[in-house]
Amino acid sequence: MSRRLAALLILLLLIAGTAGGAWWYARAAWTAPGPLAQPAQVVVPRGGMTAIAEALAERGVIADPRAFLAAAWLTRGEGALRAAEFTFPAGASLRDVFEVLRNARPVQRRLTIPEGLTARQIAAVLERAEGLTGEMPEVSEGAILPETYAYQWGDTRAAVVRRATAAMEAALAEIWAARAPNLPIQTPREALILASIVERETGKAEERALVAGVFVNRLRRGMMLQSDPTAAYAAADGGVLERPLTRADLDRDHPFNTYRIRGLPPAPIASPGRDALRAVTRPEATEFVYFVADGTGGHAFARTLEEHNRNVARWREVERQRNGSGTR
Repeated sequence: MSRRLAALLILLLLIAGTAGGAWWYARAAWTAPGPLAQPAQVVVPRGGMTAIAEALAERGVIADPRAFLAAAWLTRGEGALRAAEFTFPAGASLRDVFEVLRNARPVQRRLTIPEGLTARQIAAVLERAEGLTGEMPEVSEGAILPETYAYQWGDTRAAVVRRATAAMEAALAEIWAARAPNLPIQTPREALILASIVERETGKAEERALVAGVFVNRLRRGMMLQSDPTAAYAAADGGVLERPLTRADLDRDHPFNTYRIRGLPPAPIASPGRDALRAVTRPEATEFVYFVADGTGGHAFARTLEEHNRNVARWREVERQRNGSGTR
C-alpha cells in the first residue's frame, strides 16, 4: 500500500472518529459501497473541490463531503478533478468516485434535428436542449443538416450550429458531385433550395425522387413549380403556417410563392436531409408533371392536366368527407 493511500486511510479514520479497529475501518471507508441506490448522471460543477463535494452529496453519490475533501487533497497528485456530466455507478465507493472524476468519459448527450424544420424551428430545438449554453446564433434557412449530434453538458449552442453547418456544407458538396447530368439546376445552392421544397412536399421516403422528378420536369418546361409549401412559407413570413392555405395565399405576390413566380424561390424554405438532396440531384425519370395529395399520406401523380384535375376532384371529395378545406 502506498504512503499516500495509507495517509488517506488514517485521515479518513480521524474524520470518522473511530478508535478500535482503526486501520481496517479506514481501509473500508475508502473502498466501501457508497449511498447511491442506482446509477445516476450528475453534473459536476466548476468552482473548486467544495462545490464538487456539495454537488455529489446533494445527489447522494457520497455520504460525507469532509471525507471526499480529505481524499481529494491526499490524492491530488493523481490528476485533476474534471467539471462535466458523469455517470456514477450504483454504490460507488470513494475510490470509484475519484476514478470517474479523473478518468471516465463525460456523458454524451444527443440532439436530433428532424428533416424539414425551418431555421426558426431549429433555433427552438437548440434553445430547449438541456445542457447547452450561450446565445443562439443567427441561422440561415437551410444551412443546418438535419441529423443527430452528440454534445456534452456545457457545450455552446454556437458550437453545435458550427458543426451542423459544416455537416450540411460537406453533405451538399458530396451529393452535388455525384449528381445526374443535364439537370435544370445549375449550382449546389439551387439543389439545396429545390431539396427543401421536396422535403416539405412529402413525408414518404419512397416518393422523394418522384416528386423531385416532377419539379425537374416543370423547370425544364418553364412551368411554375406551384408548390404549396412555398406558398405556406410566404404566407407565414418564413415561419410555419398553422392553418390551411387559402386562395388569397396562393395569389399573394411574394418571392417565395411559386404560384406567382417562375423557377426557384430565392432561398430554401427549410433544412432538407440527405435523402432529399440526393432526390433532387438524381431525380426519378418520369413523364409526370402534376401531383396532388391522395388522402393516404402520399400523392397521386399525373401526366396531363385532365388527369390531374380528376385526381384533384378525388382529393376534394376526401377533404369534404373529412370536413376539411383547401387543395393544391
